Amino acid sequence: MMNSTTRPAAPAFALVLLAAAGTFALTMGARQSMGLFLSPLNTSTGLGLGSISLAFAFGQLWWGLTQPFAGIVADRYGPARVLLVGVLLVAIGTALIPLMTTTWGLILAIGVLAAGGAGMAGPSVLMAATTRLVAPQRRGLATGIVNAGGSFGQFVFAPIAQVITSAHGWVAAVQSLGAITLLALPAAWVLRGRPQAAPAGGGSAGGSADDRSNASLSAPPAPSTATTAAPSIRQVIATALADRSYRLLAAGFFVCGFHVAFLATHLPGAVASCGLPPETAAWSLAIIGLFNIIGSVAMGWAVGRWRMKSLLSLVYAARAVAVLVFVLSPKTNTVMLVFAAAMGLTFLSTVPPTAGLVVKLFGPANMATLFGIVMLSHQIGGFLGAWLGGKSFELTGHYDWMWYADIVLAVGAALIHLPIREQVLPARVVAAG
Repeated sequence: MMNSTTRPAAPAFALVLLAAAGTFALTMGARQSMGLFLSPLNTSTGLGLGSISLAFAFGQLWWGLTQPFAGIVADRYGPARVLLVGVLLVAIGTALIPLMTTTWGLILAIGVLAAGGAGMAGPSVLMAATTRLVAPQRRGLATGIVNAGGSFGQFVFAPIAQVITSAHGWVAAVQSLGAITLLALPAAWVLRGRPQAAPAGGGSAGGSADDRSNASLSAPPAPSTATTAAPSIRQVIATALADRSYRLLAAGFFVCGFHVAFLATHLPGAVASCGLPPETAAWSLAIIGLFNIIGSVAMGWAVGRWRMKSLLSLVYAARAVAVLVFVLSPKTNTVMLVFAAAMGLTFLSTVPPTAGLVVKLFGPANMATLFGIVMLSHQIGGFLGAWLGGKSFELTGHYDWMWYADIVLAVGAALIHLPIREQVLPARVVAAG
């Protein structure tokens, strides 16, 4: 048993949130501003909107694919190394984007390096690290604030990118965003977690050192070490996938990914197709980020007071109404900015209740892994949203069919969350998480 004097104290609540939200702000801000460079990339490379959208779409998919694996590594060995490598990859990949002149080159820079790094330093690892370092009663608020960090990054990065583009060109703007992400490197030390001695008997317990440390602080003592052998990752994942509520949660998050990726990638193009200036596109992305801060923090507060599945249904229903009103309205600067604000309130406010349901169903021990799988579903939707947006515009010259798809999918997502069983699973199943 570890002596309390040998275990470092947990970082202060505010420092944990600053590190996690700041990292998410820098990585997400860089990624979510890339849509501003879709047209310059097309002009520079001559590859066509469909090919460039494919690179962005692959980035959405790869961002999701990396998160379960990054979560497994973080759950087993702690988040510090994962975050460190992730931030470096974001910076390198972003800086290489202007140097790529082929579709495969853009897929490498945007899709593999930048997006893969952002996945490693993304919400699965960040929220799991935060969850382990804060008290259970503050987890809802903490995940809301961390989630809002990504939106704050978008709010700040989009206008900065537009200003640098106007002054020095789009190449300087892209590479500047890559350099700025390096400011997240110190966060890896803050979120590294606390070491834990090996369990009695010489064996290695399942889960990370962080998991076992927090379990010893917050969970009742196990009746016997002989009867509480930790399950393998395969068993943990199988238990989750066998649960209908978990599958419905992942299906709903697929829709969220479709919406978010389409907007982040193609909203600047939609603004241009309406005859509005580039500044409107930059400010639309910024306003989405700004209002998502409000939505995320409000949702983080709400998840401790109302049923999380009901909150998710409400968010998706609100999206459907917002898109429908936008489709029927004249496309003016004011309408575009109001629409951006409405979508911003719901943009990533789905994350706190989704993450909260994962923890509620399976516990925090393997949260990075299980939330990473849900994020993979989100990013499969993101791949389709980004790619189909470009293909749809190439074929029709407008985005109308994508807006219609947004409405239908949002209504479906609002309905699919209703049957979710929002209750803690039996103790033996929670232990498997």
